[in-house]
Formats: sequence, C-alpha cells, structure tokens
Amino acid sequence: MPQGVLGMVDASADAPDRASGLRVWPVGSLLRAIADSLEARFNPVAVRGEISGFTRAASGHCYFSLKDEQGQVRCAMFRRAATLLDFAPRDGQLVELRGRLGVYEPRGELQLVVESMQQAGQGNLYEQFLQLKSRLEAEGLFEPGRKKALPRLPRAIGVVTSLGAAALHDVVTALQRRVPHIPVVIYPASVQGAGAPEELRQALRLAYQRAEVDVLLLVRGGGAMQDLWAFNEEQLARTVVAAPMPVICGVGHETDFTIADFCADLRAPTPTAAAEMCAEPRSLGLETCETAQRRLKNCVDRQLQSSAQRLDWAASRVGQPSHLVTRHQGRLAVVAQHLRHALLSRAQRETSRLQTLSSDLPQAMSEAVQSRQQRLERAQLRLESLDPKLVLQRGYAWLADQQGHAIGSAAATHPGQALRATLADGEVDLTVSAPRLI
Repeated sequence: MPQGVLGMVDASADAPDRASGLRVWPVGSLLRAIADSLEARFNPVAVRGEISGFTRAASGHCYFSLKDEQGQVRCAMFRRAATLLDFAPRDGQLVELRGRLGVYEPRGELQLVVESMQQAGQGNLYEQFLQLKSRLEAEGLFEPGRKKALPRLPRAIGVVTSLGAAALHDVVTALQRRVPHIPVVIYPASVQGAGAPEELRQALRLAYQRAEVDVLLLVRGGGAMQDLWAFNEEQLARTVVAAPMPVICGVGHETDFTIADFCADLRAPTPTAAAEMCAEPRSLGLETCETAQRRLKNCVDRQLQSSAQRLDWAASRVGQPSHLVTRHQGRLAVVAQHLRHALLSRAQRETSRLQTLSSDLPQAMSEAVQSRQQRLERAQLRLESLDPKLVLQRGYAWLADQQGHAIGSAAATHPGQALRATLADGEVDLTVSAPRLI
C-alpha cells in the first residue's frame, strides 16, 4: 500500500524513529490507518463464497465466515440487514455478499460488514449432502417403519463419541443425574477429521458385536458443516441402519442435520437431549413406585378393615351361643307345628276319601257287572248271527274236495271229481258229471 496514503489518513502517527528511519505506530492508530486504506481502496465490495459457522445472536446480529478453496474472511451482518433476508442462511450454502471491509479493532481482525446477501447456488458440501440424502431416502433407509422403539428401562447405555469431546461430558452428566443406576459403556472414536468415519464405524460395529447395551448414543458437539462431515458419510449411514439395538443420534446443535440423524432410530437436537431421551429419570420411576405402594397400602387397609368387621360380627355370634340355640329351637318348634298340621290335614283328607269310596263301591260294582253282562249278550247275538249252520238250515250247502278245500266256483271242478257237500243235518258225497258255468 503506498506510504503516501498511510501518511495522509493518519495524522496522529508518531514521528519517524531517528535510528531506523521507520515510523513507530501505536496499535490503535495502525489499525485505524489500515481500516481507512481498505475503505479507500476496496469499499464497497462484493464477494462470493461458502458460508461456514453461521450463528445468529439473541440481539439479531449474524456472525459467520465466508470461505473458498484459497481462504476465508470473518463476516458480521447486523440485525437491520439480517431482517431484509428472504431466506435462511445455513452452513455450506454458496452466497454473494455486498458490504464494506474493515478492521475489528478489539481483536485486530479483518472483517466484512455485510449489508446484503443473496443466494448464489449451493455450496459443494451441501450439494453432496443433498445428493446422498436423496439417494439413501430412495433406498428406504429413512423409513419410519424400519426404525426401532426405544426400551423404556435399558439395562445399559452405550455412547459412541470422542473421549475428549465436550459432548461426552454433557451426556455422562445428564445420565448420572437422571439414571445413576444404569451403567454407561463408552466406545471411543474420533468425531472429526479424515479418519473419523472409519473410527465411528469401528466403534459401532464393536458395540454391535459385544451386545452389552440396550440403546446406543451417537453424539458430538456443534460445529461448521465441514466439522460435522464425518456424520454425512455413506458407509457410516449404512452401519447405523444395521444396528441391532436402537440408535439415538445427537450431533451438533438443534439446527444441525446430518445423514446419520435421518438413519438413526431417533434424532436428538443436542447430545444432552439424546441422553435425556434414552432413559426416564429415576425420580419418575421412584414416584411411580411410591404411587403403587400407596395404592397397595390403601387396598390392604380396606381389606383388613372389612375382614376385621366380619371377624367382629362372627365373634359376637360365637360369644352368645344361647341366642343362636334359642333361635334354632324356635324355628324347630314352628317346623314341628307345621308338620303336625300337615299330617293331620292329610289324614283327614284320606279318611274322607276312603269313606266316599266305601259308600260308592257297591253301586259302582253293580253298575259295572250290568254293563259287562249287556255287552256279553250283544256279542253273543252277533256271534250267533254269523254261525254258518244257520245259513245251511236255509237250504245252502258247503262243498269241499276230498282234501277238505272249499269249492267256491264251478270252474274249479271237473267231470268225475269227487266232492263232499255239508248240509244242516249231515254230509253227502257227490261226483261231478259236467260243470256248467253261469
């Protein structure tokens, strides 16, 4: 940068050092001079790059880095400009910024104050993320139907993360607070860097092989998209899907999403939330036990009270047996009286019936004999009217052959046949001369 410019914009600079001939700058003056030079030479400036480490403060101001393959610059976008955005910036997104370069004097850093931002297409990482997500989703790896339900009371909880990660401390602290009685097994692996995907896969496979936990937490803290990229690796996603036990993925902050999140059985917004999801607090279990204990005690108390009342009633009856005997004697007397009355009434009815039968029996017998005699006489008359001798007395005869078979037709005879005719007063032997048919 031309020295004339520096000398022109900084009137407060000290005089040149007499020994070296160089001007000695106070730090603040030098930074202001650099800021003035940037303002004079570059601003306003437009720049294209990929967002990294995007955060939005409670005040509404946004802070992030804009980078490409050759470098990066810190950026600040204040609330007034952020409210004019028509999209939600995210890590890995390719954007075009317009603003003013300056120096953030408290840290002596180059900073781009963004006045406007527009999308310039997706960043390379984000494009890879979307392509892989679309392909795995088409294969059905994200289907809710294949995901496993979390156990309500796990016997042991596994954690896959780095031993030096803050996420491990958060998870262990949360588990110690909620379920200190459940053992926690750590499967260490790097969560960032070139070797992280392979280490994560090895840790997961080790947990599958040992089968000593009922639920597995895959966690790490937040970071830029490139920091979380190990959890967007395809082979890691397939390893997560192959888990025999439920897997909870808690990677990054609530706004961070990775491929592992979609493949896991459950996504947690943070590592601490993952720990809270995998096990109910011990206090809830104790409260449930206390409620059940109270209900059981009340039920037992009611049963004891009912049994005590029944016992008192039985004791009162056993304590005065004379009353019971008196009651039974009274009941026996009543029953005996009813029995005597019933027997007397029955005897009187049977005696009256017997007397009636005795008085009616001679007349009934006489009437029965007369009725039978009349029936006998009528039958005798009918029988006599059917006697064949009466028919013979009227001049008829009964013909039969020598064997005694009756002859009822002239056609049944033949000339010279010997017959016998039975008349009213005897029999006559006959011989057929010539039968004549009528």
